[in-house]
Amino acid sequence: MRQSILNKTIGFWKWRWFVLLIVLIELVLIGCQSRGKSKIIIWTSLRPVERQFLQEKLQEFGRRYPDYQFRQLFYAPEELRTNFIISALAGKGPALIHCASDFIGPLSELEVILPLDTLFEKSFLDSFLTEPFPANTVFRGHLYQIADRVGNHLCLVYNKEMVPRPPQTMSELIRMGKKLTRDENGDGKPDVYALAWNYTEPAFVVPFIGGYGGWIINERNEPTLNTPAVVKAARLIYDLANKYEIIPKECDYETANALFLDRRVAMIINGPWSWGTYLKAGIPIGLARIPKIDETGLWPTPMVFPMGYCFNANLKGKDLQVTVELVKYLTSEKVEREFARRFGIIPSRRSIWEDPVLKNNELFQHAIDQMLVGRPMPVVTEMRWIWDAMRPAYQGIFNHQISPEKAAAEMQRLAVRLIKENRE
Repeated sequence: MRQSILNKTIGFWKWRWFVLLIVLIELVLIGCQSRGKSKIIIWTSLRPVERQFLQEKLQEFGRRYPDYQFRQLFYAPEELRTNFIISALAGKGPALIHCASDFIGPLSELEVILPLDTLFEKSFLDSFLTEPFPANTVFRGHLYQIADRVGNHLCLVYNKEMVPRPPQTMSELIRMGKKLTRDENGDGKPDVYALAWNYTEPAFVVPFIGGYGGWIINERNEPTLNTPAVVKAARLIYDLANKYEIIPKECDYETANALFLDRRVAMIINGPWSWGTYLKAGIPIGLARIPKIDETGLWPTPMVFPMGYCFNANLKGKDLQVTVELVKYLTSEKVEREFARRFGIIPSRRSIWEDPVLKNNELFQHAIDQMLVGRPMPVVTEMRWIWDAMRPAYQGIFNHQISPEKAAAEMQRLAVRLIKENRE
């Protein structure tokens, strides 16, 4: 089982060479601790401004432990996950990784992260958010992650100069969209669209599947892709592009982002990692729930997930004790409040939601409003194979290669096969 997951992640024949490479990198980055200060390293995928703030907090905490150095290193999410697995299996790696909760399934099965149940006192753990979603990630009966933020979900983002009031339903979006979408140069192709988003990526269709009353995995960790909800969600998005023509016929993440920044699209579906970029560009943005599905009366359900700190399984002794204290500091009310105020993230401590600055922050409040109708992102390893199974057939819909009905059946067939192969 463990080897199967490892093979899927990094490739059977390549991983041993990667281990040697990562060990060498670790020696360069971390150095020999006997020659100087011990070092506590965190790997993150945070934005540059957040990494700068985190480093300030690490330096501040470092005054408590003058015999330690506290540093961070950036990796893109998938690179972080793969490199951490390789280095931790080799007995190396950072003390902590800051990641999304969906890392927990594969990392815990590979036994490269520590169960945290006995490392933190109950009073500390009880101070974190439990409703509407638990902040800290428990998997198979063990705590594996201490969160510093929750949400991290998709919202409808709109340009207030183009959309004074966001649409509440899909039918209203379509009516509004026909007025907003226009051909300005007379070439027969729209120059401005009502809406754009990375709809060809499976994760970005999930809210709409929920809006039709479905989901992509059940409580037994089995895929649920060949369902009317999946078919209807895909058909809706296909129709928005090809029947109603209010979204681009082809659109990936970078295209949608560029269109919104160029003010050639009035609305975009995107997450909190993007909002600061839009504000910096001078776009007066508002946030709202993704419009309700008329047929069901349900709101689309974006995946909601915490982000936070996981501990390297190789940690022990004083290094482990210091790392525990560091995580308590980084997830303290004081530090989380500063993070939330500066970057608009939703903190993992509910008490901070009552902060007067945040209560008066329109974007913050509307982000919470969207989160309340979201659903927790599954953290099981099966999700990685489900994503892989969805992508080919789902994207084939928008290339006019396959119908939504046949795509749903093919996604289910491939997901079942991939899970079976990787679990054998």
